[in-house]
Amino acid sequence: MIENLRSALDAVIDPEIRRPIADLGMIDSVEFADGLATIGIKLTIVGCPAADRIERDVREAVSGVAGVSSVQVNVSVMSVEERIALTERLRGSRRKVQFTPDSSTGLIAVTSGKGGVGKSTLTANLAVALAGRGLKVGVVDADVFGFSIPGLLGVSGEKPTRVGDLMLPPIGFGVKAISIGMFLPGPATAVSWRGPMLHRTIKQFLSEVHFDELDILLLDLPPGTGDVAISVGQLLPHAQVLVVTTPQVAAADVAERSGLVARKTGQKVIGVVENMAGLAQPDGTVLDLFGTGGGADTASRLGVPLLASIPISVALRKGGDDGVPIVVSDPEDPAASAIIALADQLAR
Repeated sequence: MIENLRSALDAVIDPEIRRPIADLGMIDSVEFADGLATIGIKLTIVGCPAADRIERDVREAVSGVAGVSSVQVNVSVMSVEERIALTERLRGSRRKVQFTPDSSTGLIAVTSGKGGVGKSTLTANLAVALAGRGLKVGVVDADVFGFSIPGLLGVSGEKPTRVGDLMLPPIGFGVKAISIGMFLPGPATAVSWRGPMLHRTIKQFLSEVHFDELDILLLDLPPGTGDVAISVGQLLPHAQVLVVTTPQVAAADVAERSGLVARKTGQKVIGVVENMAGLAQPDGTVLDLFGTGGGADTASRLGVPLLASIPISVALRKGGDDGVPIVVSDPEDPAASAIIALADQLAR
């Protein structure tokens, strides 16, 4: 019976670390007598935000074993030594940037020449669309001054869980995300840092946040070609770059510069995405609020394909305000369809 109970517990996954609790050393004891299964579990930290869910999943898993009539779950917390052992096991004894050139994780830096082109909204929706295809996806909000990923993924107010010196990122719509906004008192708090602090923050996100094994990591870069873009180029020179622009000529000219700077650090520009394309009218015509051709021109000058042209969408804007990505709330919307098609291209 004990073996059957342990087999059932193998199916219980820690919702933050995304690994079986048995593999994480969280099962302290398994006992059975007269129909009563008594399970001892050890949480990683006091006040673990996933405690209720883990206990519930343990009860459900054990209750399904033939012969079990009642379940008792005794909850305790790991010792300092056990926590250290867990963090070392998770990080593989590494204290450096985890996404090295030999990593199997695809790295895509989403950049733009100027702000206001919808880069972060695209990044969040693209990440969720990729996760919806069964991929393990993470997002680093590298836009330290203009962070918005927590709100776009519906995890505003959530904090990373600390296990030793390791951070477990919040998860929104299946996407693991980290942002400086998760460490500040509120969304209205301003960050005013010089280059060294920015570099240190990005490096910490890439080395101390436990994303585990990802298929794709998206980095939402700030607009322009400043300190963060240079830091990401230095830390992840093997990353690929997706350039976002609007159809407007002025935006397209600046977007080209961000692609050129990425190439100087050794990164590969894989394509251009044109956001805020024509707005469909009730009579079937299209209103080009921001002009036409900017995306194609940028792609042509950079010598890369125009991967997507995403139309202006009220639903896309509303989804960002509500923290529910449009690829989930309204996948039939033309903007959502374009982003989903882009996700399919990147997934391949």
